Amino acid sequence: MFQQFTLGIEEEFQIVDPKTRELRSHVSEILEEGRMILGEQVKPEMIQAQIEVGTGICRNIQEARTDLTRLRAIISHLAHKNGLAIVAASTHPISQWKEQEIYDDPHYALLIEELQMVARSLLIFGLHVHVGVEDRERQIHIMNAARYFLPHMLALSTSSPFWLGINTGLKSYRSEVFKKFPRTDIPDHFDSYQSFQRYVDLLLKTNCIGNPKKIWWDVRPHPYFPTLEFRICDIPTRVDDTVAIAALFQAIVAKLYKLIDKNLGFRLYRKMLIQENKWRAVRYGLDGKMIDFGKQTEVPVRDLILELLEFVDDVLDELDSRKEVEHIHTILERGTSADEQLQVFKETGDLKAVVDRLMERTIENIPNEVDLTAQTPAA
Repeated sequence: MFQQFTLGIEEEFQIVDPKTRELRSHVSEILEEGRMILGEQVKPEMIQAQIEVGTGICRNIQEARTDLTRLRAIISHLAHKNGLAIVAASTHPISQWKEQEIYDDPHYALLIEELQMVARSLLIFGLHVHVGVEDRERQIHIMNAARYFLPHMLALSTSSPFWLGINTGLKSYRSEVFKKFPRTDIPDHFDSYQSFQRYVDLLLKTNCIGNPKKIWWDVRPHPYFPTLEFRICDIPTRVDDTVAIAALFQAIVAKLYKLIDKNLGFRLYRKMLIQENKWRAVRYGLDGKMIDFGKQTEVPVRDLILELLEFVDDVLDELDSRKEVEHIHTILERGTSADEQLQVFKETGDLKAVVDRLMERTIENIPNEVDLTAQTPAA
């Protein structure tokens, strides 16, 4: 059974000038050679200072780690050839959205025409984790239950405390920028896949959306792949953190699947309650408290994440992901990228020093030597 929980991971990187530390609209130079090496595993995003990579369909977290580190190494190598660097963080500390060039593509032109400044100001970068679930009905029931853990996962990934040169006071300002888009945030729960499909069909029929991918919830059944797609997270700066978070998403799905097999339920909470915990994750990250809705009391976030690790413990050996999930303890002890960025700024008072640290951490534990020939199948 546990072989079905395949992984696909997408990371969106900033393209940065290491001298000015500002974003640079140079995706075309990297993209041209990148496509020759990586094929469909590399693609542009709406702004030209952003590039997205995606792993192949990985059978386990070890394959995912190999592909993730290789992709970071190749994109970093190609950026370096052009006098640039990549950064994994969900906002850039100092660059302005007004100064960013839009990638020339009809899809993005249409999006800006439809959403205007809401789309134009979307200077954010994310992490998406796909976990394979073949049965569409199971996808819905697992999504319903997994929503409860989304704020926990956001707290583990925060990397966007700065925006337009300002310390926002939030650990994940990206979340606040993205919620300006329609059909974002925590979804409500659905009785069945059929009821979810009726919702999608209504949006299509009434011209709310042109295709189902314009539903941008924090978790969604992917409209074309047999996966649950988790979109809640900031992009971690360290690849080791990304691997651990992806492994934990996989474990959550496997555990909930196992409970369904045993005819055991998981209490479902309304969007409005889970949204309270999401706000706490956005504001305080790992240093805050969240609500334990069962006990109706506040609990430190780190304690709730330890409870989550206990919850999934019995599936880790079957997934062969114990080592990767153990790294969550390291994140709890040293903090997230947002915590480190804020510490650097506190020590230096210099946002350029923050960018320097981000460039350094983005390629931490990434191989220096890269294979520029082999390709893996795209997810």
